[in-house]
Amino acid sequence: MILRRLMTAIAVSGFILLLSGCGTSPKNEEAMENAYQGVIPAGEALTAGDSEEVAQRVSIYAPVELTADIGHLSENEKQILSILFDVAQLMDDIFWQQTIGNKDAFLQRISDETSRRFAEINYGPWDRLNGNKPFLTYIGDKPLGANFYPPDMTKEEFDTLQNPDKSSLYTLIRRNEDGTLRVVWYHEAYASKINKAAELLKKAAALAEDEGLKKYLELRAGALLTDNYFDSDMAWMDMKTSNLDFVVGPIENYEDALFGTKAAQEAFILIKDVEWSERLARFASLLPELQKGLPVDQKYKNEVPGSDADLNAYDVVFYAGDCNAGSKTIAINLPNDEQVQLQKGSRKLQLKNAMKAKFDKILVPIADQLIDESQRSYIKFDAFFANTMFHEVAHGLGIKNTLDGKGTVREALKEQYSAIEEAKADILGLYMVTKLYEMGELTDGEVMDNYVTFMAGIFRSVRFGAASAHGKANMLTFNYFSEKGAFTHQANGTYMVNFETMKQAVESLGGMILTLQGNGAYEQVKELIRTKSVIPAQLQQDLDKLKGAGIPVDITFDQGKHKLGL
Repeated sequence: MILRRLMTAIAVSGFILLLSGCGTSPKNEEAMENAYQGVIPAGEALTAGDSEEVAQRVSIYAPVELTADIGHLSENEKQILSILFDVAQLMDDIFWQQTIGNKDAFLQRISDETSRRFAEINYGPWDRLNGNKPFLTYIGDKPLGANFYPPDMTKEEFDTLQNPDKSSLYTLIRRNEDGTLRVVWYHEAYASKINKAAELLKKAAALAEDEGLKKYLELRAGALLTDNYFDSDMAWMDMKTSNLDFVVGPIENYEDALFGTKAAQEAFILIKDVEWSERLARFASLLPELQKGLPVDQKYKNEVPGSDADLNAYDVVFYAGDCNAGSKTIAINLPNDEQVQLQKGSRKLQLKNAMKAKFDKILVPIADQLIDESQRSYIKFDAFFANTMFHEVAHGLGIKNTLDGKGTVREALKEQYSAIEEAKADILGLYMVTKLYEMGELTDGEVMDNYVTFMAGIFRSVRFGAASAHGKANMLTFNYFSEKGAFTHQANGTYMVNFETMKQAVESLGGMILTLQGNGAYEQVKELIRTKSVIPAQLQQDLDKLKGAGIPVDITFDQGKHKLGL
């Protein structure tokens, strides 16, 4: 009996040690993560602070049906598509954990259907297109680090944590029972979902007839299990001929506003638009030449961007996780890994059906309100498509490593990186369009189409709010243009583009951003964004007019297997 009690005591103490973080196993890490409260305080029912305002905020999202013609796909490809929907849903479930914690426990506390729908759109109780303002009672400000870190963790605590993996894109920071911090890999914290996703990806790979798709799906399955994505990113870069594409895993770091490092889970399911893709094929080869002509000193453009990149157009049929939260992206530029970009460049995926929906439902009505009547004829979908595409291409321009040799631009600029990088892509994308017209590579339409459509695009994007990286980028560009006289604000509240002045402003702002990035000038970038990434009062007045016009701010999706008849 004494021996049995002793063995029981040893077993119990061993289990407590496991739970306290000393030698944790993946299984126990997942159990602790599932039991973790997350960032939503425990309590009773959650209700809207202002039910009328929530109803109005839900209405700013125009519903869009995501579908596509899949008649040209083989039976195997249709089976793969069905599997990809299941994997994407798992990524969606993990993103909920990363942003707030337990999705079901949170949503069940919201009895009002409209408030619950708005929470689903925002993946939590904070209005992503209104500066992350809480819209449910008893909910405070959104933690900067979402649910990647303990909400009460200080930056000083993080700095003293002695673990080289603490700043990995693919780890969580959690507290032990004694209050100290530990590092947990994603594949441990979400083990069951990750294992299931990997199993499904292997099943899809076995059905794949395209060798590039097969290799990518196999390697991506392994990447999810290990949190090592380099090989699968390289395989994705080599995937040139598949009718299907699948972006999946922890990718963008916008959700981590504390340090800008933790990558959030997401997935896009894509079907290639062959006709439009063929129209884009030649532009990727021009990247090295365009890099040489950037409006900045030579030392800031000595890196040669990979030219093994490709541009393709797709119909997107499913958004999951990070990319589906709040505002919806309409173009993809990946991988984010600087080493992959230097070796192979990046792939630029234009989501044509989602892009067309935003153009028709949002951008054209905005232009009718805010662009001078004499310039509205320049608002064209082809220009909107090109501006969006070259924004993504422009992410590959400039340099990835600081001139002092102390690391990457991303590391040097920390939480300020995303905003200034988006501003760089905005402005260099327009610079590239200008140069391609001058080179005779773009012949449809005229460059003024792109400038006026770009201006209308700022008004469209800034309505997402100035809190996001894209919103900060838009306001930085707008305020710089305003200072340089790139546009004229008319007495009737409309805007007129001054072409030559805007062209000069594009070059000077592009050069300034490239210089700040190359210097790793963290404090300067921080101050620039603090002072310039704000919505001026006059612009806010003009944007307020759009509310009365009933123009949607963004779109939300009616999506799923059933939309494709699967």
